[in-house]
Amino acid sequence: MIPRPPGGLPLLGHLVPFLRDPLAFLRSLPRYGGLVQIRLGPVSAVVVCDLELTRHVLREDRVFDKGGFLFERVRDFAGNGLVTCPHADHRRQRRYVQPAFRADRIARYTEVMAREARRLAGSWNDGQEVDITAELSLAAGRSLVSTLFTRLPFTGLQETVDDFVLLIGGSYRRMLLPHRLNRIPLPANRRYDAARTRLVRLVDEVVTAYRADPEDRGDLVSTLVAADAGGQALSNAEVTDQVMTIFAAGFDTIANSTVWALHLLAQHPDIADRVRAEVDAARVDAVGVNVPGANAPEADALGVDRAEAGATTAAGTSPSVDGLELTTRVVREAVRLYSPGWLLTRVTSTDTELGAHRLPEGTSVIYSPYLLHRQPALFPEPDRFDPERWVGVHPQRGPFIGFGAGPRRCVGEQFGMTESVLLLATIMRAWHLEHVPGRTVREMPLATLRPGPVWMRATRRDGLVRTGAAG
Repeated sequence: MIPRPPGGLPLLGHLVPFLRDPLAFLRSLPRYGGLVQIRLGPVSAVVVCDLELTRHVLREDRVFDKGGFLFERVRDFAGNGLVTCPHADHRRQRRYVQPAFRADRIARYTEVMAREARRLAGSWNDGQEVDITAELSLAAGRSLVSTLFTRLPFTGLQETVDDFVLLIGGSYRRMLLPHRLNRIPLPANRRYDAARTRLVRLVDEVVTAYRADPEDRGDLVSTLVAADAGGQALSNAEVTDQVMTIFAAGFDTIANSTVWALHLLAQHPDIADRVRAEVDAARVDAVGVNVPGANAPEADALGVDRAEAGATTAAGTSPSVDGLELTTRVVREAVRLYSPGWLLTRVTSTDTELGAHRLPEGTSVIYSPYLLHRQPALFPEPDRFDPERWVGVHPQRGPFIGFGAGPRRCVGEQFGMTESVLLLATIMRAWHLEHVPGRTVREMPLATLRPGPVWMRATRRDGLVRTGAAG
């Protein structure tokens, strides 16, 4: 019998400690075993607390299919896109999406990434106090618009980002409530529905424009509109679902990882000084970025991306942007400590066994990168910020699952890492950032692990940027 942690209440189960501090609640579970049964109000689930069992769940994506209370709510606004679709649709969808994230295309995207990073770094005044969470969200959204959806207009970009943030937060709140309560026209539900309607309408308009003029612009929507496997092209609704999914996942992951990295560097000035020395030497404002694997062969016909297929650098270590090895390790360590996908769900498609326990069809399974990444047996001194733990280590061969594992490893991992590294490097070259006294930095475990407002004071470094420069 799968053990249950103590403290469950009638009807509520473990909902009270989970809502009070979900991250602490998750970290308390491994003491009870590799699998732990919990109940969150109406939701019953099995939490996987063991690395090998988690890898088994991720590897066997047909049996442990995408689903469960989290993905059901995310599908409310993202539809049946690559991140949320069931196994039956995944290989077909991945074949369509994969070309937009080939390393050679990412290498071309870096010019736009660097331009948007310079725009952000040039927009601050010396001594200004800035909420870098808000700033990085907008910068990441703008960069995604420019690289993946070139026809998505900049007009209303702030509203678009705000709408995605609202949906990401709202999906977490809604996932623990009975579906009928989410249909009641309460103010929160009305705001959620309005944001979803605005975003779907916007993306539909973009897809329609691409259909009318299907020239290949080298971006994601062009790739999807042109895709045709054996006469089976994607419908407009399917393209819209992919755009919604990738935009939501992309800007949130990129912004969050960069904010956490800046937060951690401000707490560790010795490491921050080393990063500045590295980016100064690399001349980040004019760096020629070489994305690892740009000349590697295509992923195999199963739709597994090159990273999952085992592409490595010559030394077999973690891929990084040329000349920015330490900066890359800083971002990787920030993702380890604050994995955006802190809690994820699967659902069993058939009766199966996991860790010598029988799981009937329809069992909700929870796994947590945050839980695994904070285990001392997997990462010594797991709460310590230590970018050096990645020296000589390829993240795909160890206990790191910040971008997933198995056939559904994140297709945009290299894209997200490259942009986060360039954002971090550009900001660090131009500015010293320190926390504003009295402003607490809080983790916000919603559908993703977002930072709350992170207020920092920007001090210009030796005139390296001019106020208001747009790059």
